[in-house]
Amino acid sequence: MKKKQFAPLLICDVEGTDITQSRHSHTYYEIIYVQKGSGTHILNQNCIPYKAGDLFLICPEDEHCLDYKKYTHVTLIKFTDEFFSSNNQSIPHVGIVFSPQDLMRHKLLKEIKLTFDEPFKTILRGTIDNITAYNESTDIATCPYIFYQILSLFGLITQALGRIDSQLVNCPPGKQELISYIHQHIYEPENILIKKVAAHFNIATSYFSAWFKRNFDISYRDYINGYRVKLIEIRISNKTSTLSQIAEEFGFTDVSHLSNYFKKQTNINASHYGRV
Repeated sequence: MKKKQFAPLLICDVEGTDITQSRHSHTYYEIIYVQKGSGTHILNQNCIPYKAGDLFLICPEDEHCLDYKKYTHVTLIKFTDEFFSSNNQSIPHVGIVFSPQDLMRHKLLKEIKLTFDEPFKTILRGTIDNITAYNESTDIATCPYIFYQILSLFGLITQALGRIDSQLVNCPPGKQELISYIHQHIYEPENILIKKVAAHFNIATSYFSAWFKRNFDISYRDYINGYRVKLIEIRISNKTSTLSQIAEEFGFTDVSHLSNYFKKQTNINASHYGRV
């Protein structure tokens, strides 16, 4: 069942028994900030432990729920596409690599949780507090202060994402867009073929491999294999998907195809991963 929202922006606090523990999806985007408590965030096929200070991003394609072990209090920031489209001219373009909607859909952030080191952890908490404190505004969806506070959250998220993927650190915006494209389509083998990626970014197919190696210090094939294997390892470790389901999700023909690929890349049998 999809929960619907018609307001461009809603901010609310939810605690304890008010937290929906059945899996559900939305017609809107949702930022979840854990104020207190602990448990497991079940997000699509993944079971991700959470604690106070954690942040999760949910988009309309996701299905999730919080299974709390300790009494939990979360702040929810819910917005529709209209919230950012109506404020589009207020978004500074310098240094913007991912749109908020792109970040909300970022595949890697559905597999693992973001980690914030100091001082970013304190800044994150302060920003959430600022947003909730100003939530009494009569029309928060058109309030510039709230808009820029939420935009700053995405700056912190981009910073944390860059630390997760070293290929994004100190990478100029144009190159980050290419890496983001790869991440978004890693489950669709036909869309990360060199000819498709080169055409999408207007780079000559014959030149693409040399261009990628020169700019990222790794071959395109090695980057794709490394990133795909990282995601498969997470899938296997979570133990929420069978090898057959993982094979189908990543575009392998069958379990044998997945197993042979995984063994070639890691020298470990997929069925034995995590036990060695």
